[in-house]
Amino acid sequence: MELTGAEILTESLKREGVDLVFGYPGGVVIPLYDVLQRTPEIRHVLVRHEQGATHMADGYARATGKPGVVIASSGPGATNTVTGIATAYMDSIPMVVFTGQVPVHLIGNDAFQESDTVGITRPITKHNFLIKETEDVAQVIAEAFFIATTGRPGPVLIDLPKDVQVGTAKFEYPERPQIRGYKPNYDGHPGQIKKAAEMITAAKKPVLYVGGGAIISGAAEEIQQLAVKAAAPVTTTLMGLGAFPESHELSMKMLGMHGTWFANTAVMECDLLVNIGARFDDRVTGNLDEFSQNSKKIHIDIDPSSMNKNVIVDLPIVGDVKHVLKQLIPLVERADTEDWLKRINNWKQEHPLTYDSTDSVHEEGLNGRDDQPVETPKKLPLRAQYVLEKVGEATKGEAYVVTDVGQHQMWAAQWYGFNRPRTMITSGGLGTMGFGLPAGIGVQMAYPDADVVVITGDGSIQMNIQEMATAMACKLPLKIILLNNGFLGMVRQWQDLFYAKRYSAVDLKETNPDFVKLAEAFGAVGIRVFRDEDVEDALSEAMAINDRPVLMDFVIAEEDNVYPMIPAGAASHEMIEE
Repeated sequence: MELTGAEILTESLKREGVDLVFGYPGGVVIPLYDVLQRTPEIRHVLVRHEQGATHMADGYARATGKPGVVIASSGPGATNTVTGIATAYMDSIPMVVFTGQVPVHLIGNDAFQESDTVGITRPITKHNFLIKETEDVAQVIAEAFFIATTGRPGPVLIDLPKDVQVGTAKFEYPERPQIRGYKPNYDGHPGQIKKAAEMITAAKKPVLYVGGGAIISGAAEEIQQLAVKAAAPVTTTLMGLGAFPESHELSMKMLGMHGTWFANTAVMECDLLVNIGARFDDRVTGNLDEFSQNSKKIHIDIDPSSMNKNVIVDLPIVGDVKHVLKQLIPLVERADTEDWLKRINNWKQEHPLTYDSTDSVHEEGLNGRDDQPVETPKKLPLRAQYVLEKVGEATKGEAYVVTDVGQHQMWAAQWYGFNRPRTMITSGGLGTMGFGLPAGIGVQMAYPDADVVVITGDGSIQMNIQEMATAMACKLPLKIILLNNGFLGMVRQWQDLFYAKRYSAVDLKETNPDFVKLAEAFGAVGIRVFRDEDVEDALSEAMAINDRPVLMDFVIAEEDNVYPMIPAGAASHEMIEE
């Protein structure tokens, strides 16, 4: 029996277990949408912008581990997906993006809404395809999902001309594809693993440095087993938050530019640094010449191109983190780390994450407004850290936390408390403002009964605010925590610290909308909070609403900074503490 290319596509999606896609129709994908309309097994979420679709698919993939799927039309529809594809590529997120294309005979003729989508996205996809024959559709889709989800995951794009969608061919879905030259290595080399075990057992001051690869591989349990067996403290990257419970006594929380003082200091002073699924990113290493100079280094990663890319290591192990740790753990014996752990615990006491409470700021007479009535918003400026601690309490630390990018992202990483993998959903490598709201929609679609909290700022929220309409259409009970300081906060912080407070193009106060009214205009619930004593009541009210989004506009201190902070390119000993 022959099917059209569009029918082959939807049948192929069903074979891959896809039951949810995010998309926006256009002229050249009408044949595909006609088939989707009569394919009840696949739910289509109509977004309001193609970038939103990619972030939704991204959030869905991060939370579930399954590939997100996007459909967009040609030309501007396809180019609108670029930022979301790049976001997924930088963080190794599995995604398959279908873009429409003009008919094959018109490609290269500057036809209406034609763009070289394959050329544009080649640097930001793990692989991409342009299908020119209907008979190739099933094979290409099978290969795309295989590539997107194996090895180091990533986005794959399929460009689909209109005539390929309407042409017909026999449908046979292939078995697991065999792609020449593509054979990811999952098991580490036994000899290298034996050496790693010996190095860990002999270490006096080890540190496990855990990244997003550990979450991708599902290795949280193995990391905890290794840490406990070796008595080794653990620090995670932003992307690795949740891979090791922050409530555990061996946790040093996050390291890097806005990581804890004790984590960064331990990395600088350790004698063995075990990198598990991280990239030695510049936001972690800072000045490479001064990074963890006295340690031997082990690097475990499935991507061989990551080895010795930024930091030269003593022992590289190429393989899937979960597989390698299962091989490694039986060979490891408890290291003699008692003195090391005592030292780190002392550092935790001496240099904790901290912030001035609202009351103490008020007693110092912030802005000279002590004599103002209670109704004056600036009388008691909220601290973002306090709000996020209360969010953690209201959700019992069990929510999926989805952030945008900026100060609020770092405060969330520092103060929420992550104890489970795949619960911190954030744009790490690309740092994409506008990611949070649509990604939160993707997470909520994946887990409709879970608490999903979007933490954003007054700059980021406006970049994809149109997706509030999508959240409303799907009746999603998203809880949006808007930390509103009237600035592009992280840029303002850098201008504050490194440019003598010459604030340039960062002040939003005069032009920000009324976010409560804006939420209500979409049909959502809006709540505004000025004072710390109102935070818990606002969160309780929001948590009780389960049929629509709730946007909580927390008006926080205008010129608060995120600390600790290591200036860009500096070393850990140059960290600025509040």
